[in-house]
Amino acid sequence: MGSGFFRRINDALTARKESGLYRYPPTVERVDGHFMDSGGKRYLNFSSNDYLGLAGTPDVCRFWQEGVSRYGAGSTASPLVTGYSSPHADLERMLCDWLGFESAVLFNSGFAANQAVIFTLCDKEDLVIQDKLNHASLMEAGMLSPARMKRFRHNDTESLSAALSCTVTGNRLVVTEGVFSMDGDKSPLSEIATVARHHDAWLMVDDAHGIGVLGEDGSGSCRSAGIKPDILVVTFGKAFGLMGAAVLCQTETADYLRQFGRHYVYSTAMPPAQAYTIRRTAEIIQTQQWRREKLSELSAVWEEALSGIPGATHTNTPIKPVIVGQSEPMLRLSEYLRQKGYWVGAIRPPTVPANKARLRVTLSVSQPKVAVLALAGEIKNMLEGEQCLPS
Repeated sequence: MGSGFFRRINDALTARKESGLYRYPPTVERVDGHFMDSGGKRYLNFSSNDYLGLAGTPDVCRFWQEGVSRYGAGSTASPLVTGYSSPHADLERMLCDWLGFESAVLFNSGFAANQAVIFTLCDKEDLVIQDKLNHASLMEAGMLSPARMKRFRHNDTESLSAALSCTVTGNRLVVTEGVFSMDGDKSPLSEIATVARHHDAWLMVDDAHGIGVLGEDGSGSCRSAGIKPDILVVTFGKAFGLMGAAVLCQTETADYLRQFGRHYVYSTAMPPAQAYTIRRTAEIIQTQQWRREKLSELSAVWEEALSGIPGATHTNTPIKPVIVGQSEPMLRLSEYLRQKGYWVGAIRPPTVPANKARLRVTLSVSQPKVAVLALAGEIKNMLEGEQCLPS
């Protein structure tokens, strides 16, 4: 009885293993922007999204302890029951003041926030137009929502304009990211906003990898580009070193999400201690400009060290992909680096397109310059040889 499920599961797992795409989460004893302990060994960590090096700082740890001491360990209910408390309200007000929006709605993850927006706002008469390289949470929401979805070529405003030119009886929602997580490149937000306005479309920006990193006060991609989207999603699991997300928008849109957004209505609210910690951490992000300055310095060091090396992609963000192509040589390079004491993200399809397997190197304020140079040197030496390159 039910043996068909086992066949389907086993066939899928076998195919994944045979294609070299099988993955398993490593057990990590401790991780921060500098080191990662796993399997009894210590590695230099070049794979986390802790760009500002805040996850393990004494201040942020102290904020957590203060929050738990004041508000307890959990929220105990969904926001519309008894899960919404003064730390949540304080965090929402701070985000609005900082980022220039009327309202903010908190979610437990960026995945939930993205899906809540698209599922809740879009109806069957609507059209969702997404950048081809948008995050899986956005793509899945677009495919599963009642709306029709189209994709435009990555960062291509002409392709976007063409996609928007079709006849639609409902509304149009353009969705892009501020910084793309696998390529590390920035969206041309000013141009995209102009095209969206021309076609009377709303613009939604997921700035998971831009908030905290870009702008003088860390206000992110949109402020840096001089635009204000209709919907801005920021997450707290990257530069903040924490977890959770917020949707910033007009008051009416926020009220609509609170009333009809199932990811909000039917989920236990984030712990008030977490909301308190996020708000206090945001104060550090806004005032400690030296963190962004150091990231820029490390980025320049990396770019210079790998200048001219095939596959080493130039970016203006802490995400530094090194495109190898095929999964097998990329995995060999990743394993070689691990033996040398470097933990670097090894990214394969379906996370990235076929023949675009890569090392996803991420820089953090916690990393010393000498470690960045050493890793760059190891990668350069291997890529200039033949043993790790695809045949």
